[in-house]
Amino acid sequence: MRFTAMNRAQRGKLALAAAALGLGLLTVTGCGYITPQQTTHQYAASDGIRADLGPLELRNMLIVSAGEDKPGRLLGAVYNSSSKDVKLTVNGAEGSQTQVTVKANAYTLLNDSTDEAILSTSGGKPGSLVDVKISEDGTNLDQTIKVPVLDATLAEYKEYMPAGSEPTGTTSPTPSPSASTAGTGH
Repeated sequence: MRFTAMNRAQRGKLALAAAALGLGLLTVTGCGYITPQQTTHQYAASDGIRADLGPLELRNMLIVSAGEDKPGRLLGAVYNSSSKDVKLTVNGAEGSQTQVTVKANAYTLLNDSTDEAILSTSGGKPGSLVDVKISEDGTNLDQTIKVPVLDATLAEYKEYMPAGSEPTGTTSPTPSPSASTAGTGH
């Protein structure tokens, strides 16, 4: 087997090919450098909204109700990163109000039956956003946020529908006499 030394033209072609390959790889992998990454953008990946209010973090907040003049249950989680217990006051439409106590460095899940937060009036039709004023005892924390109103159309919210919040104008179907005797041979 005989090896021959590369001449100047062959070395030039090899260098040019290596440079083209390097530039191609840099171009293909470099597009992520200028394109924003979705993982750096924080958003609410659920039906509810999120809000940060000083040491309080509200996550997946929403109201379950059958209508704007019906009671609404506030769902979600409230995280308290402060070193003292807080009492969060939520003011909704037409003077409706509920309070939520959150221990220091802990959280409260409003989905639990022990921590139900009911507003006497939801203030919006299902599918709408309503203004809710959040305030906390002992600080000057006072902020209005928009919270979505959902109904029991989605099965996972049916169990959270507050008493007295049945939709208006809906009745359960009752079988007619002719339908109940059909197929019995009468």
